[in-house]
Amino acid sequence: MNKIVLMMSVSLDGFFEGPERDIAWHLVDEELHQHFNDELRTVGAFLDGRVSYELMAGFWPTADTDPESSPQMAEFAGIWRDMPKYVYSRTLERADWGTTVVREIDAAQIEDLRARADGDLALGGANLAAGFRRLGLIDEYRIYVHPVLLGRGRPLFAPSDTREDLRLAGTRTFGNGVVQLRYEAVRV
Repeated sequence: MNKIVLMMSVSLDGFFEGPERDIAWHLVDEELHQHFNDELRTVGAFLDGRVSYELMAGFWPTADTDPESSPQMAEFAGIWRDMPKYVYSRTLERADWGTTVVREIDAAQIEDLRARADGDLALGGANLAAGFRRLGLIDEYRIYVHPVLLGRGRPLFAPSDTREDLRLAGTRTFGNGVVQLRYEAVRV
């Protein structure tokens, strides 16, 4: 069965974005970007919250036409454009680029999408992830820890009353110092 996989970058102190939504500290070099491309090219769909979707839609649709884009960036532009996308938002009126707007996180609807998808579902966005986590819908966490301490910002995992046991599924260290931690949810 297809998995729902949360893929997020964080600072060593646990923030996915710094003050004022700063993500300039992300160390996405050619090696890491190629890794993201290789991972995401095989998924069945992107599941994003509104903010994540708007950031992606504001850049990736035409990134491959920018002469300053690296080959990896140009490749990802095509991956992003061609991939089915679901954006969870109560306020977004419409979305382009093969995107379906979904108003609520509905576990039955998500399980149906999981069953129909042509691969795992890539989940992005901390708020959306919190909603999926509350419903026990995240199967795997792929957390990319960047070698930086931000001191403040928005934490990836907000306080929660829900405990979730995880099993280490693997690690990978990249040349730029980023470490991928892969954890699978333990279902009992």
